[in-house]
Amino acid sequence: AISNAIIVGFAVRPDPSATAMAERDNVDIRCYRIIYDCIEEIESAIKGMLAPKFRDVDIGRAEVRNVFKISSAGTIAGSYVLDGKIVRNAKIRVVRDGIVIAEDEMSSLRRFKDDVKEVASGYECGIGLTKFNDIKEGDIFEAFITEEYRED
Repeated sequence: AISNAIIVGFAVRPDPSATAMAERDNVDIRCYRIIYDCIEEIESAIKGMLAPKFRDVDIGRAEVRNVFKISSAGTIAGSYVLDGKIVRNAKIRVVRDGIVIAEDEMSSLRRFKDDVKEVASGYECGIGLTKFNDIKEGDIFEAFITEEYRED
């Protein structure tokens, strides 16, 4: 009970006093007759206890070619998508002279006057960032998403 353990039994049955004590202390007793069921359940329990890990997956890069200051929308970067694609829900790394100077989320992604969900390589678009406004021509925007994964 102190260590939050699970009692695992194989081809045995707990006696009634042990069962009553386990119920009183909220201790889980699991008994198995097939060893593979036991192994499978313990493996899945261990995997479930592991904290998920996260990694950043790069999905595209865009170069800032013009900077527009718009009173209603803030600073907008007129950009050209160099490779991959820029996706609306992606996060953006601002790279200047090879150094990451900011990491932010997009507030807008537009192609001409239309809001779009993504812009493919070879096309131009307007990108607005939520917090970072010190955008300069020649900056590179790296779009990435953070995904969860488990090591098996």
